[in-house]
Amino acid sequence: MTRQVLVMLAVAAVFAVLGVGLLLSLLRPSGPAKVYAFRMVGIMALALGLALGMSALAMWQWSAEG
Repeated sequence: MTRQVLVMLAVAAVFAVLGVGLLLSLLRPSGPAKVYAFRMVGIMALALGLALGMSALAMWQWSAEG
């Protein structure tokens, strides 16, 4: 596994954990503005983490084939 793939996986993990953390923090009662912001940013961070993770795994697979 190359260093670039490891960096991408690390960044993907950070964003995925951030997104899950923000979404889990909504279990506590909060104001409507905080709920809206945390939900929006949490979903986007989780989606970014998943997309980066899939891209990193694809890049790792392509580099192993060549």
